[in-house]
Amino acid sequence: MLLDAKRRWILLATVSAGLLLITLDNSILYTALPTLTRELGAGATESLWIINAYPLVMAGLLLGAGTLGDRVGHTRMFVIGLTVFGAASLLAAFSPTALVLIAARGLLAVGAAAMMPATLALIRLAFADQRERNVAIAVWGSVAIVGAALGPIVGGLLLEWFWWGSVFLVNVPIVAAALVVTLLVAPRSVPDRSRRWDLLSSLQALLGLAALVVALKELTKTGTSWPVAGVAIALAVVAFGFFTHRQRRLEHPLLDLAIFRDPVLVAGVVVAGVSLFAVAGVELVTAQRFQVVEGFTPLQAGFVVASLAIGSLPTSLLGGAVLHRTGPRLLIVGGLGIATVGAAASLVLLPAGWGWLIVGLVVAGAGLGFVMACASSVIMSRVPAHRAGMASSVEEVSYELGSLVAVAVLGSVVTSAYGVGHGVADAGGAGVVVAASDIGFSTVIIVVAAVLAVSTALAAVLLRGAGRPAGHDPLPETGVEDSAEQPHTEHQTQP
Repeated sequence: MLLDAKRRWILLATVSAGLLLITLDNSILYTALPTLTRELGAGATESLWIINAYPLVMAGLLLGAGTLGDRVGHTRMFVIGLTVFGAASLLAAFSPTALVLIAARGLLAVGAAAMMPATLALIRLAFADQRERNVAIAVWGSVAIVGAALGPIVGGLLLEWFWWGSVFLVNVPIVAAALVVTLLVAPRSVPDRSRRWDLLSSLQALLGLAALVVALKELTKTGTSWPVAGVAIALAVVAFGFFTHRQRRLEHPLLDLAIFRDPVLVAGVVVAGVSLFAVAGVELVTAQRFQVVEGFTPLQAGFVVASLAIGSLPTSLLGGAVLHRTGPRLLIVGGLGIATVGAAASLVLLPAGWGWLIVGLVVAGAGLGFVMACASSVIMSRVPAHRAGMASSVEEVSYELGSLVAVAVLGSVVTSAYGVGHGVADAGGAGVVVAASDIGFSTVIIVVAAVLAVSTALAAVLLRGAGRPAGHDPLPETGVEDSAEQPHTEHQTQP
């Protein structure tokens, strides 16, 4: 039997809390990073890896996590993920060194990777009615934007009153409450042992991503070590080569590469990654710039940074409401165009005061809201129902990869600029720190605006074949029973 209405919506609130934790931990460090760096004595490279370890490990494990959930049960995966996430939060909060914190962030990512596919799978299992399920998934998607907006503010607020470990310790009571509620209301999933979990493919993807990030960091920093960059590039090519070869041979691959023959789906993947690239890059550089140059507290910087995500929330909901009328091309191309104008305006308006910068960031966020509202629907609607789970994993990986590349590439640009400035300051030129910080900030905004502009043109071309999605629901009524979730039909609950 299916869950009653009360249990369904309580379950939605619970899995949304899990998603909130996942997205919160992506953005909460943007305002906390300067404090963490100072208190732990972390170097520039360690500071970047404190942020990078989380999206890197999560992106590498996401493809395999969904398949593992099919095998052991999505409720069990969600509970395991919550438990790991809570334990890792405790370790991170009391880390004595930067290296321990980096390891704890990696462990947090393991828990997040286990939770994220399970959150959407549990919604699909619990909500049989199509309209209810659409509302539930819309709420689920909006939580990610709320997490991005709250992260910098929560981080800044906690650092106003507590020590730096509180930005991780805040996860623990939420994890504890979510565990209790999940065990009470979640559907029981019967494990499907016939499903094979391909650990090797997950490790190959993880190795390739890690090598790619190292290569990007080396190529974009001052004083590039070409031997290190060369080895990293070679390792990434080999790992992804083996991954691709293995996927083509497997009967049930983690990733069916044939789906990328569809230009409309490719557009959805690209714009999803670009959206998070822009959000993560702008939030990271803005938080640091206003603390280093303007002397803002972490909380004040958090409110400035959150303006981007706050601008995207209403347009994300609006975009989802009108998508069936307009089709994705207008909203995605138009949204990217608006985001480009907003990013450029934020740089131009900055000399007039930080209040004008916020206006530019809100405009950029509004454009990205339209894009993010449509990207998921585009990806999900372009694959057969039985590949819905795979499409969901591709969507989640594209978002994480966008954030990861932003921190790796744009973070290196900022670090190089700050390093030059602090070096001169030590020699007696303290004013150069401000100039170097502004150069780093301006460079990042210019890069983000350029990427958005190029993506606007690319999306306009790729989405020429995308009609209005009316009547083509990305999660059709058969999406639960006949999709990749089909083997779970018999599990859909035993109370």
